[in-house]
Amino acid sequence: MSPENAEAMPTRPLFLALHGWGSNERDIAGIMQYIAPYNDVVSLRAPLVLHAPEGVSAGAYSWFHDAVPSGDDLDHDIAAAARAVDQWVDGHIPATRDVVPIGFSQGGAVAVHLLRMHPERYRAVINLSGFLAPAGVPGTAPADDRLTDFEIPVYFGYGKNDAVIPKYELFAAAAWLEEHTWLTTKSYRGLDHAVSLDEFSDIRQWLVLHDIASGVL
Repeated sequence: MSPENAEAMPTRPLFLALHGWGSNERDIAGIMQYIAPYNDVVSLRAPLVLHAPEGVSAGAYSWFHDAVPSGDDLDHDIAAAARAVDQWVDGHIPATRDVVPIGFSQGGAVAVHLLRMHPERYRAVINLSGFLAPAGVPGTAPADDRLTDFEIPVYFGYGKNDAVIPKYELFAAAAWLEEHTWLTTKSYRGLDHAVSLDEFSDIRQWLVLHDIASGVL
């Protein structure tokens, strides 16, 4: 979707899709047909190139310098990524249009971090197998102390068999989100670092509950 068409359906929230490490904007956009096919979607490409586009391949990209960074490195990388995405939204999406970030893995982490930077702008967030920055570096999560005031709906789903994101990281993210947002969380038996049709079905129901999308395929 091009920026000039960002008001194609202005009464419905616009989904902002953020892909994971080693993926691209086409992959994450493709899942929206199973989640909210009648809403507008903008899918952004991460800035760091892992593999350049070649032939029919869209390439592979990353939001961070490592697949799953930690500590201060994560704080710096995620703040830079979220700031860039937030600035893109500010420059391309009308302020009157509700925006719902949805991201997988790194993209899920960035989606949540948008709330920690600029909670006023985002209607809700969907975090698929993402993680949380520690925010030990001052200024990297400036809205943490006021995020609870907004009660922003967040859906956090992940696989019980995820071998990429450590379980303690997933549990820590869920606990933090429970304290700071209006959280719905679910883990999926037999699912690794991936998404599933069952998860999509649960997200559709959640979207209906929060009057974000119709839930109809």
